[in-house]
Amino acid sequence: MLHAVLTDKAPKPGGHYSQAIVHNGVVYVSGQLPIDPLTGEKNQGSIEEQAMQVLDNVRSVLEAAGSDMNHLLKTTVYISDIGLWGRFNQVYKDALGDHKPARAVVPTKDLHYGFLVEIDAIAAVKEG
Repeated sequence: MLHAVLTDKAPKPGGHYSQAIVHNGVVYVSGQLPIDPLTGEKNQGSIEEQAMQVLDNVRSVLEAAGSDMNHLLKTTVYISDIGLWGRFNQVYKDALGDHKPARAVVPTKDLHYGFLVEIDAIAAVKEG
């Protein structure tokens, strides 16, 4: 069974895509940007502020899909300046604690709206 996820606790899709798709017990989360879902405000703050907002958005989509951060299987992190990596990684580590999903890091020149970070994710649906 395949179904789309839509929650008002994460930014509304800005194009022809879903916040996530759930298929066969796996959640595929679309790239999340540092946009406040309540106000629509684009967070242009520090890498730490942007990372926290992105991770909050990922968390909200996962929860709407019946999952959570502890069920993350893999993330892909797009970062506009690899020099920000250490600072980003600390926020990521604080958010995930002991859980260490597989991860890829993609340094990229420009992200949408001039953001510093974007994350997409794959997670398992919680059982029971």
